[in-house]
Amino acid sequence: MSLDIMPPLMFGGLILFLLLGFPVAFSLSAVGLFFGFLSIELGFFNEAFLHNLPLRVFGILSNDLLLAIPFFTLMGAILERCGLAEDLLEGTGQLFGKVPGGLAYAVIIVGAVLGAITGTVAASVIAMGMISLPIMMRYGYDMRIATGVIAASGTITQLIPPSLVLIVLGDQLGKSVGDMYAGAIGPSILQILLFVAFIAAVSVIAPHKVPPLPPEAITQRGWPLYWRVARGMIPSIVLIFLVLGTIFMGLATPTEAGAMGAVGAAVLAMINRRFSWTLLRQAMSNTMRITAMVIFILIGATVFSLVFQGVDGSHWIEHLLSHLPGGQTGFLIFVNIFVFLLAFFLDFFEIAFIVVPLLAPVAAKLDIDLVWFGVLLCINLQTSFMHPPFGFALFYLRGIAPKEVLTRDIYWGAVPWLGLQLVLVAIVIFWPESVTYWLDKGTGVDPSTVRIDVPLPDVPGDDDVPVFR
Repeated sequence: MSLDIMPPLMFGGLILFLLLGFPVAFSLSAVGLFFGFLSIELGFFNEAFLHNLPLRVFGILSNDLLLAIPFFTLMGAILERCGLAEDLLEGTGQLFGKVPGGLAYAVIIVGAVLGAITGTVAASVIAMGMISLPIMMRYGYDMRIATGVIAASGTITQLIPPSLVLIVLGDQLGKSVGDMYAGAIGPSILQILLFVAFIAAVSVIAPHKVPPLPPEAITQRGWPLYWRVARGMIPSIVLIFLVLGTIFMGLATPTEAGAMGAVGAAVLAMINRRFSWTLLRQAMSNTMRITAMVIFILIGATVFSLVFQGVDGSHWIEHLLSHLPGGQTGFLIFVNIFVFLLAFFLDFFEIAFIVVPLLAPVAAKLDIDLVWFGVLLCINLQTSFMHPPFGFALFYLRGIAPKEVLTRDIYWGAVPWLGLQLVLVAIVIFWPESVTYWLDKGTGVDPSTVRIDVPLPDVPGDDDVPVFR
């Protein structure tokens, strides 16, 4: 057997395992170990090569950056139950309710705010679905518009810092999470504007699908309403600063900011008189499940990638992708179509751990900014939550929606929003400054060109004695 056919065989074997429905983490490990032992038997590398595996696993378990994942997950799980979403949605819904599409605007705004303080899609979709969907149904919103805007606005969480996927992508690409968060600011704003523009267009073309609230439904007006909105917004802004502000100002690492966010979420739950040991236990249980899943997938991906590199898989991938027509643009278009199709079957963790390490070296060779590349992939990975029929945001919404909401309405309602996410992918490809503008430009000086001449002091002594300076 030739070494040249080992990389495609490994990749094909992994796809086969996944299609058969085996858990991703164990599929990665099984395929990696099988081809590892086969490669040793065929003489492609010796058994000493696999001695690197324990060191790589230990490197994962000792990575401080990955601690941010359980902290942000715990923060989101607590906020999901602390009543903050209710205050935000009810107050904002009353504020915008008198204009066509007002409830949808409120859902988009609150989805963005929740995304900036929770970092988890489940918390946003479930909270907004339970609160806003019955109200939209009661006042005659088109079912597909209502379900679509809730699912899409919850999915914004994947892009808006402190997104978990940005943490994972930063780790896999070898870039700082702070840079990934800064780069995502521009696309996050563009995504919100695209969603708002879509609702505005619907309210003009088909206003009966997004009717305003009747006057009797607006129970508060004037300053009482503004204070009600402020009651939900002010704690959110404080928590956003506690998490993101400390990162951008260099006062805390993402892990430390996540820990402060988890404590802040608990304090917020206490202020709203929603904190209990049951709530904490449920939040910790949810955090434990997600963290264990991430670590097992990452360990499995490490086993697979080590063996894949041992059989020159990285060179195979590089040869395939670096010779695509169109140079950088051709590579980016191919990669985004490939990731979009993978997202039908895999979630963002699996794609980030399996595919991104294979793509990063090719992107670097093509002189593509890896922060920009990572943010671009993050935008595309949003679609994994919106793909019918496997999108998790759709599953979450189906789980909490009333029985009269048809599953086909949820699926068809997701389609236009999925298109808007792809529009953003195209915008970022052809307008890189939407990401790079927010990054620290540095001094613009190449350190290798800097020369510092330091005058040496005179050393007293005999002139005939050589002085080493």
